[in-house]
Amino acid sequence: MVYTLFTSLAQSPLPTFSHTPYLNPSKTFLKRTHTLFLNGHTRSNHLSRLRTTRPPPHVCFFSGGGRPRPDFQEKENEGGLQILKRWDVPWEWKTVSLTSLACGLSFVLTGLVEAALVPYLGLSIQDLSLDEKAEFLLVAQGVTTAAILGVLYTVAGKFQPLPQDIYRYDWREPFSLQRGWLLWAGIGLVAAVAAVALTGAAMSFFSGQTPEREKDALVSLLPLIGSSSISTACLLGITGVLAPILEETVFRGFFMVSMTKWVPTPVAVVISAAVFALAHLTPGEFPQLFVLGAAMGLSYAQTRNLLTPITIHAFWNSGVILLLTFLQLQGYDIKELLQAT
Repeated sequence: MVYTLFTSLAQSPLPTFSHTPYLNPSKTFLKRTHTLFLNGHTRSNHLSRLRTTRPPPHVCFFSGGGRPRPDFQEKENEGGLQILKRWDVPWEWKTVSLTSLACGLSFVLTGLVEAALVPYLGLSIQDLSLDEKAEFLLVAQGVTTAAILGVLYTVAGKFQPLPQDIYRYDWREPFSLQRGWLLWAGIGLVAAVAAVALTGAAMSFFSGQTPEREKDALVSLLPLIGSSSISTACLLGITGVLAPILEETVFRGFFMVSMTKWVPTPVAVVISAAVFALAHLTPGEFPQLFVLGAAMGLSYAQTRNLLTPITIHAFWNSGVILLLTFLQLQGYDIKELLQAT
């Protein structure tokens, strides 16, 4: 009987079971993981294609809420005509007016303080030698420069962080076609020389005679020109280093940049050039100084780097001093030459 039962069981077919996930959990898990991985990979590829084909969202900065980040502004200024683009000025007209007034008062007050301190220092200007006078002028110009720049940077410190193209002195990429500060300084210097020469020729033509040179700072420095190497070095320090840094930071770096908040950049260049020429207190030389200021302003607008107008100004002043020194050493009467030019 047992044999018959075993035989019947052996000859009967084995039961079949439906394929359910519970019978092979490891295989089912791998299959699901593989499916999810493929779906995720396909989905990520699809999103990548959307990111590359869909245009980036428009970023809007409201006038009352925060300025663009420096990196965004740098990208925004790339391409196009730089001289048509404005600066992102963080201060208002009251700050511009009060700061300009403070710079003017600083210039006057430092001169008065220096003159008042001379007797207390036991010095007599009349008794000083030419070299000592040149050294005194260098120190005085250094104090004035430090005082006025201190005013500008104290005011700017209240608006930190500033956009990166305000008060920017960048030595990198001097020969870049778009923003090379040395390249555009050379272009601006050549343009300034040509424009000033044409302006002087036009003034002589329409007036019928060569205008007599006024009593300006250069005429006041004539006794020091070519007197010694010390005097020459001090004059180059005053006119070729300190004066360009001071004047370009004030007239281009602060005033011209501030004007672009209300007027287009080319108009701001014209306004700052006019103020620059008037500040020299030599009305007869206003046209030449205006043209020179316009050339430096346009060059600065192109590079957004204060090294550009500073370099133009430095080469202009230093070139005049070195040329007059050379002529003085050759025996020419440089005072008569200046009257003729």
